[in-house]
Amino acid sequence: MFDKLTSNLRLREKALDAAWIRNEVIAQNIANVDTPGYKKSSVAFEEYLQGASEKSGFKGNTTDRRHIPIGKSNENAKIRIVRDNSELSTRLDGNNVDIEAEMAEMAKNSIRYYTLVQSVSSSYQRIRTVINEGRR
Repeated sequence: MFDKLTSNLRLREKALDAAWIRNEVIAQNIANVDTPGYKKSSVAFEEYLQGASEKSGFKGNTTDRRHIPIGKSNENAKIRIVRDNSELSTRLDGNNVDIEAEMAEMAKNSIRYYTLVQSVSSSYQRIRTVINEGRR
């Protein structure tokens, strides 16, 4: 029963972690916009999540920690920081950070983060409502 209430909660929490790390990486890119030779970094999470969810098959339900897991789960999607080491730079000092693109990405990530926070918060509110109504 509890698993039905929290079905996608772990996945949204992981996406929330990825958004937080992405914000830190973007802030680091912005802070190093004038550093010669600095190569920007990015967070790869959605690509790994999509790869994990496209695996065909089913996932078995384990009710004991000693059970052998069957199938794939989205929990295998890892949050990875990727550095762009390409030699494509629009600046003479070798830095490839575009401040306008980073600021736009930060705004987009902030919207994503706050949407995920609201979603996780409403899920916990639903769980609290179920628990409180069950007492009556």
